[in-house]
Amino acid sequence: MSQLTAILPEDLSIPVLAQTAPLIVLGLTACWLDWRDRRIPNWLCGILAVLGLAVAAWLGGGEAIAKHAIHAFAALIVGMVLFRFGVFGGGDAKFYAAVAAWFPIALWAKLLIHVSLAGLGLVTVWFVARRLMGKKIRPKNPTKYDALPYGIAIALGAFWAMFA
Repeated sequence: MSQLTAILPEDLSIPVLAQTAPLIVLGLTACWLDWRDRRIPNWLCGILAVLGLAVAAWLGGGEAIAKHAIHAFAALIVGMVLFRFGVFGGGDAKFYAAVAAWFPIALWAKLLIHVSLAGLGLVTVWFVARRLMGKKIRPKNPTKYDALPYGIAIALGAFWAMFA
């Protein structure tokens, strides 16, 4: 039995869906905004993180909130380092950290693996679609729409990790 059972019991009942609804709704909102604007707003990340910590506190008390907060903080630090070196966008780093608030630190690898696999799928579809449209992978004068909206992979990977 995984450590997610504190959040998701084996039977996906209505209360469980109510517990995860904020992650799903805000995750889908982030997908849409990242696709449309190539930007994930700070307010969305903030609300998502606070709600993730609130659900952790509600289901597991002080110890659970600490484990989730440590995960979110560690994810934010790593994300900001990746942003500093141009590997990751700033909005993506904050969004991943907000999503991490929904998972205890013990599940960091599960979340990372699911997001990475979703990212691999997204990159594959992105490259194939760009080639089919006759667009270069790295144009000389890129617009914001030439950037990969990785928030989509973060959200889909989080959903996958939550329900796997």
